[in-house]
Amino acid sequence: MPIALITGCSSGIGRALADVFKQAGYQVWATARKAEDVTTLAAAGFTAVQLDVNDGPALEQLSEQINQQHGGLDVLINNAGYGAMGPLLDGGVPAMQRQFETNVFAVVGVTRALFPLLRHNKGLVVNIGSVSGVLVTPFAGAYCASKAAVHALSDALRMELAPFGIRVLEVQPGAIASSFAKNAGAEAEQLLNQQSPWWPLREGIRARAKASQDKPTAACEFAADLLKAVQQDRPPRLLRLGNGSRALPLLAGLLPKGLLESVLMKRFGLRGQL
Repeated sequence: MPIALITGCSSGIGRALADVFKQAGYQVWATARKAEDVTTLAAAGFTAVQLDVNDGPALEQLSEQINQQHGGLDVLINNAGYGAMGPLLDGGVPAMQRQFETNVFAVVGVTRALFPLLRHNKGLVVNIGSVSGVLVTPFAGAYCASKAAVHALSDALRMELAPFGIRVLEVQPGAIASSFAKNAGAEAEQLLNQQSPWWPLREGIRARAKASQDKPTAACEFAADLLKAVQQDRPPRLLRLGNGSRALPLLAGLLPKGLLESVLMKRFGLRGQL
């Protein structure tokens, strides 16, 4: 039975992936930060582990657990992440640090901790990026930058892990039905206040937080398509799935930069002077 570890399985994409991989015959190690989510995952038949992906000692302990039970790992899916929304200068460096710790640094930390197990089984690393790393929008700068970093890290890891027989697949989802927009909206509301120079544009900020749920693809459909790619003899280097996952990068590549920025500024209420 192949072994898969998936981070961020409390809901949305992570939970859908856990379900689909389990149905396909994988022994799924499903992680979540909150104890109640771990309880739910365990009740559903997963090997559920409470994990903060930024906790180094906890990652080493998890690696040892998997090693003792299985001796190796076939698939690692770095899915845990969130979207920091709002003006870059409102959130400042602290917001950027929090965003990169979870969305970027944890990709390296988790993969590093599980490297010996992946090496043993000549496994596959799947990094969940986003089309937002290709098409950058206002009021999501920290999130877009973090996903662009995931793209760069995936390319570097793919080359560096190849001598050990470990492959790397980056996924760039478009709009996928999940709690992402709800959580992103909550992040934005924490920053929104009347002292912000961008307070008059608050509806544009809220609109960006909700944009990820514009005609979303079902999470179960996304998960099934990703499973098919994982099970290929030669998984692709890059996989774009979900509504907008192909059209938005195409726009980013074809439209003149000035025109694209003008369109995005109009879409999120940034036209005119404050």
